[in-house]
Amino acid sequence: MKFRSQRVSYLFFATALVLLVLQICFGFIMGFAHMGFDVLHDVITFNVARSSHVNLLVFWLLSGFMGAAYYIVPEEADRELVSERLAVVQWAGLVVVGVAAIIGFQFGWWEGRKFLEIPRPLDYLVVVDILLFIYVVGRTALSAERFTTTGIVLLLGLTSAALLYLPGMITFDSQVIDSYFRWWVVHLWVEGVWELIMGGMLSFLLIKLTGVDREVIEKWLYVIVGFTFLSGILGTGHHYYYIGAPEYWLLVGGLFGALEPLAFLGMAMYAVSMVRRGGMDHPNKIALFWTVGCSVMAFVGAGFLGFSHTLPQVNIWTHGTIITAMHGHMAFWGAYAMIVLAMISYAMPNLTGRKRYLGPLPEWAFWTSNVGMIGMTGAFAVAGIAQVYMERRIGMDFLAVQEAVEVHFTGVVLAAMLLSFGIGLFIWNFVQYGLPSDEALERR
Repeated sequence: MKFRSQRVSYLFFATALVLLVLQICFGFIMGFAHMGFDVLHDVITFNVARSSHVNLLVFWLLSGFMGAAYYIVPEEADRELVSERLAVVQWAGLVVVGVAAIIGFQFGWWEGRKFLEIPRPLDYLVVVDILLFIYVVGRTALSAERFTTTGIVLLLGLTSAALLYLPGMITFDSQVIDSYFRWWVVHLWVEGVWELIMGGMLSFLLIKLTGVDREVIEKWLYVIVGFTFLSGILGTGHHYYYIGAPEYWLLVGGLFGALEPLAFLGMAMYAVSMVRRGGMDHPNKIALFWTVGCSVMAFVGAGFLGFSHTLPQVNIWTHGTIITAMHGHMAFWGAYAMIVLAMISYAMPNLTGRKRYLGPLPEWAFWTSNVGMIGMTGAFAVAGIAQVYMERRIGMDFLAVQEAVEVHFTGVVLAAMLLSFGIGLFIWNFVQYGLPSDEALERR
């Protein structure tokens, strides 16, 4: 590592992986329930498992993003963090909020608003914690003699994510208006500012792993940011089709939702072309695998599979079905989970000075987890198509349809086991690296 304060990123990476394991556990509870084996219903009901699964996803990705920022910002600013101690305090605050929220869910302490379930007292703590995070990385950047485009895009995404959390704290008596503003958080995070975070991390990794000139990589980063804002902001309209919003959102949401895959296609072409230009000469090839894999899988999951049911003519049948789970799992895995795992794979050798990226273990982790996710996506697709036909087209009872598609969740659970095996290998590789070491500091 170039700066001693970069070691704080280890805390966030380790936390992210622990939360990922918990997310997978709640996923298995839901998977077995869909198979008809809801044996834990009296202890953990399905709605509690679902809320825990979704919110753990958000928490572990945010922890990964913050860890990446604490690693990237010092390098891009060419200076230490303004306060490593404040960064550790901010990490502790994030852990406290996350643990309190997940435990609270098990006892019915929540707001009950889809994707924004955490109770109001914890909302305020989240705001304070994120403001502290923005202060540390922002002061570091502003105090630097130079700051790069990659760093600016990353900070813009992180700051915008913090600001867009605020609309979710406003509640309305009208369900329509409440849902309208709720999507300002949910959609504009995952299909807006999180893409900026992904773009900044992708740019940093490509610069470090390919050796291609920074000016070339950052030029294409501007193009991707433009596509993201062009399509992502108005693409929010594809969530407004059936909540009581004005009819013009059918046109706006359909048109700009259909353009959103262009941003992800651009990211895939961008990453592949940079790797081809720079070659595969970097010794840490597994970090390069995760980086390129992220851009490709993001296009498949967030771009192509999102487009497959975004158009109003299709969404009228698929809305709220297992088709949404098909898109969501691959999209979050490709666009955000893989870029966090790429960042961890790149940073850990530099933080510890150990070359644990060599050998078959990290490659097995990459391939088994990705094949598992592809298998899950396929099983969700088959179950979703069957559900749409039986429930929406021929009018079968909802519960009868759920029983009919139980068999497909056997495939979901088996694929999830393969994914879990890959994640287990990744975590074991992470543990083998050990703790950050001062011996890994670069001599300057």
